[in-house]
Amino acid sequence: MVRRGYGWLCGSFALIGVAAALYVIPGCTAKPGSDLNKLARGAMKSLKVADAPAAAPQTPFTDAAGKTHTLAEFKGKVVVVNLWATWCAPCVAEMPTLAKLAAAEAGKPVTVAPVSLDRPEDRANAIQFIRKRPPLAFYAEPTYGLAFAFRPQVEGLPTTLLIDPEGRVRARFSGGADWSGDDARHLVDALAAGR
Repeated sequence: MVRRGYGWLCGSFALIGVAAALYVIPGCTAKPGSDLNKLARGAMKSLKVADAPAAAPQTPFTDAAGKTHTLAEFKGKVVVVNLWATWCAPCVAEMPTLAKLAAAEAGKPVTVAPVSLDRPEDRANAIQFIRKRPPLAFYAEPTYGLAFAFRPQVEGLPTTLLIDPEGRVRARFSGGADWSGDDARHLVDALAAGR
């Protein structure tokens, strides 16, 4: 009688162990971007999450004063890199929403970095455009070297790339978007939390 009860008890523990393994395995084998895919909704529904995140390119770009920077300087932060130009109507339309995102994320480990691809002769106009949209800082890379260095390379403007604190490109959004709402903030906050 005791043996039969003992066998039943061992069988029960084995069944619980199998159930626990089946519960844990999907979480361990999920793709790295699966949490981000769940956040690709609403204003962010066209977000493309990278299956295999690659390191952000180190192509230099300049600020309004002409000082050279690379994306490596922002390591440890989420970086929202927006490639844009003043001649691009959707770029101009979405820039105020990027400014609102930057303001909403102030004090967090997040940088919103609009990088102008305008020609050198249009640089002053692009600087003035950004100055009217605080707290955004101005950056420029007129050779398109940065756009072509991302993998896959950027094919149109605007394109926004989301880089995690480890410096990996986790997702991109091609075309204009509203970055001022909860959908964008949830996405950026998830990256900041290491998801």
